[in-house]
Amino acid sequence: MKQPTLLVTIPVSDTCLSELSSLYDVITLPGGPGSGSPEFDKIGIDAVLTNGSTGLSSGDMARMPNLKLICAYGAGYENIDIDAARRQGVHVTHAPNTNMETVADHALALMLAVSREICVRDRALRDGAWASIRSARPTLSGARLGIIGLGNIGKAIARRAEAFGMSIAYTTRSKVDVSWQHYYDVTALATNSDFLVVSCPSDPSTRHLVGEPVLEALGRGGFLINISRGMVVDTQALMAALENNRIAGAGLDVFEGEPILPERLRRLDNVVLTPHMAGRSPASERAQIDAVMHNLRSCLAGRPLTAQLA
Repeated sequence: MKQPTLLVTIPVSDTCLSELSSLYDVITLPGGPGSGSPEFDKIGIDAVLTNGSTGLSSGDMARMPNLKLICAYGAGYENIDIDAARRQGVHVTHAPNTNMETVADHALALMLAVSREICVRDRALRDGAWASIRSARPTLSGARLGIIGLGNIGKAIARRAEAFGMSIAYTTRSKVDVSWQHYYDVTALATNSDFLVVSCPSDPSTRHLVGEPVLEALGRGGFLINISRGMVVDTQALMAALENNRIAGAGLDVFEGEPILPERLRRLDNVVLTPHMAGRSPASERAQIDAVMHNLRSCLAGRPLTAQLA
C-alpha cells in the first residue's frame, strides 16, 4: 500500500527525516512552495511540515486538495494561514513547550554575553590584549529585568533571572497570576528595566513594538535581548540606537530579513548575534520530533491530535 505524502518545507535533521520517512513518502522543499515548485495538486500532498517563519499560505493550501494536516515544527505558527486551513478542512497543530527551556537558557546566555562583553573580550585577548580589557562590566545580579510577553518562555526566563538576583517586571495585555510587577505599557517597562527581553508572539499587533520610543526609554545603560521574532523590533531604530550608544547593547537571536545580516549590525561590537538557534538543543529537537510524529500518526489512524490550532 502506498504511503501518504508529506511535504517538508523547512530544514530538519537527518534523524527527523528518517523518522518521517517511516510513515510518509517525504518531499523536501526548504523555503516552501513557490512559483517554480512541483504541481502539488497532481502529487497529492497529504500533510505538510513547516514552522512559524516559513508558514503556509492560503494559495499554497489551495494547490493541495488532498491536504489533511499541517504540522508546525515548534511553537510558532504566525505565517500559517489558520483561517484558510479551517475553510479547507485542514487540521493545524504546533508543538508548544518543546523548546521553552532551551530558549530561556539562550536568553540568559545572550544577557551575560553582551553585558559582560564576552565575545569582544575573547577576540581582543586572542589578539594579545590584557590590561585594557579587564575593565568592569555590568552583571545580572541586582539588575532589573523587563520581559515583553509572559508566556511559558517568558516565565522560564524570569525564573532563571530570579536565581541571578534580578528583579522582575513584565508587560502583557492583562495581568498574569504571578508575583512580578506588571506594566500595561511597554515604554514604561523599558524605563524601569536594565535588561529588556522580547518574548512575545509575532503578529501584526506586535510588529515594531520595540521602536525608537521604547529604545530611548531603555536608555544608555540598557540592554535589549530578542529571542522572539525579528519583526517585533524595528531594526533601523535599533541599529541607530546601537551606533549612537543610546542603549548599551543588544543580544539578538532573531532579526528582520534573516538570514541576511545587515552590514550595519555586522560592524557593531555592542551586539551579540546568533543564527535563530535559541530553541535548538538535542533535548528540544527530540521533543519537537516526538510531537510531530505523534500528530502524523494520529492523523493516519483517525485519532485526536494534540496542540491543535484548527
